[in-house]
Amino acid sequence: MVHRNCRALLFYFITLLIVTFCSILPTLAEAPKNYLKGKFYSSVEDHFLVATEKMTDDRFKKTVIVMLDNDEEGAWGLVINKPIGKVPLRFLVNTLQDQKNEKKELYSMEIPIFWGGPVDEKQIYILHSKEYKNDTTKSYKGISITRDYKILFDIAENKGPRRYLIILGYSGWADGQLEGEMEIDHWILSELEPQIVFEEKSKNKWPKAYENSFIRL
Repeated sequence: MVHRNCRALLFYFITLLIVTFCSILPTLAEAPKNYLKGKFYSSVEDHFLVATEKMTDDRFKKTVIVMLDNDEEGAWGLVINKPIGKVPLRFLVNTLQDQKNEKKELYSMEIPIFWGGPVDEKQIYILHSKEYKNDTTKSYKGISITRDYKILFDIAENKGPRRYLIILGYSGWADGQLEGEMEIDHWILSELEPQIVFEEKSKNKWPKAYENSFIRL
């Protein structure tokens, strides 16, 4: 059953109708006013960022984020345990880009989607297992991301990656913002494990990642 808030999000995304794929890397989020700026020590890329019980932002309670970039200029990653629901493939593909595709029957296929974060919620990220690859695929530790809309047709035809998450939006932090949030114990780190990323039951991801968490030295 989809949570009431998830239903609202689902309705919002359906009203967008068409989503255009852009570059593989997002623009880092602008910092909120008066945020606590921490000190950058080392990158948390290729780790899980796991919300603690001290998290005060309701959007991120019991959240697990795959961290895909982090340096002195900021950070970004994708939430992996917030399912929204299912939408027809036609809502995720720019039909103007896809005029040559003859498999129009695939447009009615329903695709499960996840909320990746509050930044740029019109953008799609396909997080998937590493055996699948095309020209737009970028590899990380144990996982990959592909932004070519054709991967959606491969998924619909069971020709895509064995395991995948289709994610809308991302989570981003300005310089020092994530570090500040970690200093007040809103987040802890955990080893990135593909089996948790693609765990069938999303409600199990946070407790499993939290159990494996550690304190950065």
